[in-house]
Amino acid sequence: VQPPEKPLQAEEWNRLKESFRSPEIFEEVMFNSMIRCNSPIDVAKSLLTHVAKSDGDIAYHLLVKYLALCVQQGQTSEIHDVYDIMKVRFKVLESGAYSLLIKGLSNSDQWRMALTLLEEVKQLMIPSRGNYESCIKAASRHQEMNLAFQLYHEMLAKDLVPTSDVLQAFFDFSRGMKGAELQNQLFGILLYLRENQIYPHKTFMRSIKLWFESIPGGNWRGHLTNIKDSGQCPVCNHQLEDSNLTEEEYNGLRERIIKDVIHGTDTFRKTSPQEFEAFQTFVENRLPFDIVIDGLNVSHVKPRRMHCENLFEAINCLAKGNARLLVLGRKHMLRNSPNWKREVMKEMQNKADFFFAENISEDDTFLLYATLQSGKHCKFVTRDFLRDHKACLSDSLTRHLFRKWQRGHQISKVMVLSVFVQQPAFRYDCVVQTTGDTWHIPYKDTFDEKYSYEVPRKWLCMQQKL
Repeated sequence: VQPPEKPLQAEEWNRLKESFRSPEIFEEVMFNSMIRCNSPIDVAKSLLTHVAKSDGDIAYHLLVKYLALCVQQGQTSEIHDVYDIMKVRFKVLESGAYSLLIKGLSNSDQWRMALTLLEEVKQLMIPSRGNYESCIKAASRHQEMNLAFQLYHEMLAKDLVPTSDVLQAFFDFSRGMKGAELQNQLFGILLYLRENQIYPHKTFMRSIKLWFESIPGGNWRGHLTNIKDSGQCPVCNHQLEDSNLTEEEYNGLRERIIKDVIHGTDTFRKTSPQEFEAFQTFVENRLPFDIVIDGLNVSHVKPRRMHCENLFEAINCLAKGNARLLVLGRKHMLRNSPNWKREVMKEMQNKADFFFAENISEDDTFLLYATLQSGKHCKFVTRDFLRDHKACLSDSLTRHLFRKWQRGHQISKVMVLSVFVQQPAFRYDCVVQTTGDTWHIPYKDTFDEKYSYEVPRKWLCMQQKL
């Protein structure tokens, strides 16, 4: 339906409705179309008035659609009017209406009303990430940084993950502002990036750099650089943190993963205790391995090739230098099929140890167990994030060590011109890090979410000249 370009009279709306195939949903379809075409607000208002006169009132869903158009256009006084009508007409609003009202009001000079609505939402449900972020951006825009940070910490306490967009806003709106407390809060965001292994994209990184350089009397200077393979920063000559865990950290992590993840709540969801015991015995009799491979995962790297060819290529690439390989497979791989040729499977089994699990087993648990039992040198190959397992670990120190171990031990397999390219694990740790008068921040060129183990090669080095 093409919405009219100017407001219509009652009889004109009636004529349009009568010519419409499904008159019972005419108003709804028309409002959807107005939102899509960003129609003038007085056209939408004339339809709303017509509905009110002919039906005696306006249905909730139509008011919400009208509200969406008002928010889209930043029509603050209309947003107010709709809110007043809704408050009188409906005891409770649902989350969609609240989200629109908070978004619309937070972008206006009446932004404090959005805070009032946020409080209302809290009485009914957990506010969404969007609700919080609208209010945080409004408070930041008006230089109310204490309020913005209060909302940010509240959001984190509710396990809502902030977008990089809102984190960037903190740096943008704090530029040139004084105050040790504010600085500590912003350093806290950088440590949040470290803790959660988040790599800011280029525009976010620039905001961080400009904020540092704008700190009154701070004397910070930023440079973009590439870290040497040795882990030394060419700008400030500082040595980045080593990616290796100490013996104590490694043993502690191994015990926690075996306790929390492997014997914790999620192991036997997809595997039987008997099968896992058989696997443990299999591993103990053959330790140590140099590389453990998630066979099924790697076999899907190139979709147009036979699965066994993909896996065979990975094994050939990794078996160089007499590395001892363990491949985690599934029983269906042993049945001769178009994707799993028996003769190729036999050849692979000459180059690597294979353990074939039931077809419904949980590979990740097997992968972690075999790698950790093999010792600090052992690497593993999978394209998975292993996010679920990070979540099972009960404290932040263990999660940090798990990520650090993952960054240093997960080999990512990338296909370049149908050849496996092995991206080695780095000797230095690829996370935000600081010594007090330096900050090193890895960043990526794009907005897409990289695999958590695919680390950026570009860094921002911030140095304070004292």
